[in-house]
Amino acid sequence: MVFLVLGLVLFIGTHSISIIAPQLRERAIARLGANQWRGLYSLLSLSGLVLLIWGYGVARETPVIVWDPPLFTRHITLTLMLFVFPLLFAAYMPGRIKKAAKHPMLLAVKIWAFSHLLANGTLADMVLFGALLAWAVVARIAAKKRPLTVDVDLKARPLNDLLAVGLGLAVYLVMLFYLHEVLIGVSPLAL
Repeated sequence: MVFLVLGLVLFIGTHSISIIAPQLRERAIARLGANQWRGLYSLLSLSGLVLLIWGYGVARETPVIVWDPPLFTRHITLTLMLFVFPLLFAAYMPGRIKKAAKHPMLLAVKIWAFSHLLANGTLADMVLFGALLAWAVVARIAAKKRPLTVDVDLKARPLNDLLAVGLGLAVYLVMLFYLHEVLIGVSPLAL
């Protein structure tokens, strides 16, 4: 569990710099340069992600059961997950979905984490998904307080919404029928 928590602290901490200490981010960019800052940020984020994935796997080897989710929660999770991948694609493909969701990546993380809390009952699940849900909620609240930045290079196009939904549902199906079991070791369809 220690590695999972350390990974979460590193990953969430890196992603929270602009929330907690925006001046630190600005000073680092001024001192290091934008590309070096991005490189350091990416290295820290990736290190945290790898550590939390590994720590989660280790924690799952000796699970501490907090609750035994009823079968119907798995069905809710499968349904909620339909929205996650289209939202992830919409974050990078400006259109009506991105405009309506404002921060589709954070919304996707909230739905993903909440739905997995419904269907999983170990302590490691509570720590991982609970921490990421809490972070996404705080990040969204903080984003509301910051001025909205406009990406002038990316124009909103109706086709982007169709692509986000189509690609998102395709990834959902691949994850559902194949990748989740390969990557996580558990089939979401195993009821």
